[in-house]
Amino acid sequence: MKLKVKSQKSKVKSNIMFGWRTETLNLSPIPITGVYSCQRQQKIPTLHCYSPNVLPKPSDWQDWAYVTGYWFLDSPANWQPPQELVDFLQGGSPPVYIGFGSMSDTNPEALTKLVLDALNESGQRGILLKGWGALTNADLPENIFKIDSVPHDWLFPQMAAVVHHGGAGTTAAGLRAGVPSIIIPFAVDQPFWGQRVANLGVGTQPIPRQKLTAEKLAAAIKIATSDETMKEKARILGQKISAENGVKQAVEIINSHLSTHN
Repeated sequence: MKLKVKSQKSKVKSNIMFGWRTETLNLSPIPITGVYSCQRQQKIPTLHCYSPNVLPKPSDWQDWAYVTGYWFLDSPANWQPPQELVDFLQGGSPPVYIGFGSMSDTNPEALTKLVLDALNESGQRGILLKGWGALTNADLPENIFKIDSVPHDWLFPQMAAVVHHGGAGTTAAGLRAGVPSIIIPFAVDQPFWGQRVANLGVGTQPIPRQKLTAEKLAAAIKIATSDETMKEKARILGQKISAENGVKQAVEIINSHLSTHN
C-alpha cells in the first residue's frame, strides 16, 4: 500500500510538471525517455567546466561533450584586502591556508583545536578562513590569522599550501594558484577531487574528515611545504590552468551551436 501511495504521488507531481511545461511555457512535452535521450538525439552540447589539464576528456565521450576549462569569477579590480591581513602576510614566511567552505562540523571547537595543534606541530604560520565560530584574532597566537572572507584568486598564490574540503570550485582555485593542496573531503564529489589532486602529484593523499587527526594534518602540511617535486608540479599545473580561458571557450561553443541552428 505504501509503495502504491508513493507511486501515485510521483505520478501527480510529474503530471503537474509536464502540464506547467506545455501549458505555461508553451513548450513541447518531454519525451517519455527523458531529457537526456532528447539531448543525445539532437546532439546538444554539454559543457564540463573543469580543466583538461586536471582531467582529460575521456575517449568514449561524444563529440558534443566539451571540457572547456574552469569558469573563474575573479575578484573585482577595485577590491582591496584588509590592512591587517596585508601586514600579517608581509610579517613572515608564506602561511598555510585552512578553510572548509560551507562544510559544517558536529564539533567545531574540537576541529578548531585540531587545526591549531596541527599548525603548531608543523611549525607553520596559518590563515583560517571563515567557519571558525566565535574565534577571533585576539584568541590566536601571533603566527595565525583569521579572516571572514577574502577572494581565493588573491589569497591562494601567496600561500605555502592550501588545506580545504575539496569542493570543485575551491580545488580549481587552489590548483590555479600553483601551490600544493591538502584536501580533507567531507562528502559528495570531494573524495574524487582529493584523489585526483594526489594522483597528479600536486597535493598529498586526501584525509577523510572522519579520519582527520592533528598528527595526520601536521604530517601532510610538512610534506606539502617541503616536497620540492610536489611544489614544482603544482607550479607548472597552475601556469597551464592560468593560460586557459574556460568562459571564452564555453561562449564560443554556445555561439557556434546557435549559429548552426539559426
